Parts: sequence; structure tokens; C-alpha cells
Amino acid sequence: MATEAIARLDPRVPLLLLLSLTTGLVDAASVLGLGKVFTANMTGNVVFLGFAAAGVPGFKVMPFVVAIASFMVGAVVAGRIGNSHAGGSERRWLLTSAIFETALLWVAAAVAVGFNVADQAPQARLFAVIALTGIAMGFRNGTIRQLKVPDLTTTVLTLTLTGLSADSSAAGGGNPNWQRRTGAVAAIFAGAAIGAYLLLEVGLAAPLALAGGLVLFGTLACAMHPASARVAGA
Repeated sequence: MATEAIARLDPRVPLLLLLSLTTGLVDAASVLGLGKVFTANMTGNVVFLGFAAAGVPGFKVMPFVVAIASFMVGAVVAGRIGNSHAGGSERRWLLTSAIFETALLWVAAAVAVGFNVADQAPQARLFAVIALTGIAMGFRNGTIRQLKVPDLTTTVLTLTLTGLSADSSAAGGGNPNWQRRTGAVAAIFAGAAIGAYLLLEVGLAAPLALAGGLVLFGTLACAMHPASARVAGA
């Protein structure tokens, strides 16, 4: 009976919660280390780009443009990889996606070694890290979108918090999926806190390297579950 219960569990839920934690790590690295740039959350970049266009001190146009463009490139790649795995096993699709994202994050971590956060120099490394993490996060979002697991986008919490409130018993609702919604909020919070600590105590490369490792480890664990043999997109 216990074995059957385990088999019925959706292994993607804990994986996506872990990926939510890595979002906090990446955003801590980008916002605190790359000059207020989000590479996982594009809403913030569009707002900051508006600030830069208005000439607000401390906001430059190009970092946000690079982040948004890189994110969109990553999403395009995710769409193509997802379509190429249609009809195959979800396990293979997820592992391919994890290897791609981890490689980008680890290369970004390598590039970040020696980057001066205080001076934001050298500038070539600044834009390289923004582009690499932007592609990784765009790819992540494109992949998660195709998985279609409710209430776990791994990068955006606006709709999650809306759902928690609008569907709560206080609003006359039945509190659907409140555990995973609350878990997503807690995961991104924890990732941001850990990422900030690593950035301040170790350096910019640390949260990026950890994020890549967690993506790969979490996906490998998910892939071992029997449910991962399901058809991709089913």
C-alpha cells in the first residue's frame, strides 16, 4: 500500500519547489550582484527599463534589454526542445532540460569568478553573466510552462499569492493547493536569503554554482520516479 501511494505522488511537485528555491538564488545573484537586474523575473526588468528610459539615476538601459532579450531566446529554445520531445518520455525531456540549464548556470558561475560587484567590472563579464542566466531562466520558464503543473511556475509569485488569498476560506473558497502555493513562496524566500548570504560572504559565483547543482540533482531525483516514464506533455 505504501509503495502504491509513493508511486501515485507527482515527483514534479518537489522538483518545482526546489527549482523555485533556485530562482531565489539566481535573483539574489542578479539583483545584488549585477546592478538591480532580474534574470528570472521579467516584470521587474520592464519596470526598471522604464525607469532607465526616464533617466532615473542608477538605472541603465542596456542591462535590462540584454536580460529581456536573453530570457526570450531561452524560452524559444525551451519551446523547440519541448516540441522535439513530444511523444517521448518525460524523463528524457526533463534530463535534457536540466543539463542545458545547469550548463548555462555553471558557465555563468565560472565567468563570474573575479567579477568586481562593487565596481560592476569588467563590463564584458557583467553582460555575459546577465545573458547566460537570462537564457537559463527563459529556458526554465518555457519548460515549466509546457509541464502545466498548477500553482508552480517556479519564478513568479503574484498569481500564487493572489490564489492563496482569493481562494482562501476567508474569501469563501476551499483553499485549493494551499500547501504547494505556500511552499513556492517559502522556497523563493529561502533561495533569496541563501543567495544573498553566499553573494556577500563568498562571491557572485557561489549562488549561481549552487543553483546549477540543485537543478541537476533535483531533476535526477525526479527522473528516478516511475511516474517520469509518462509521455512528455501528457
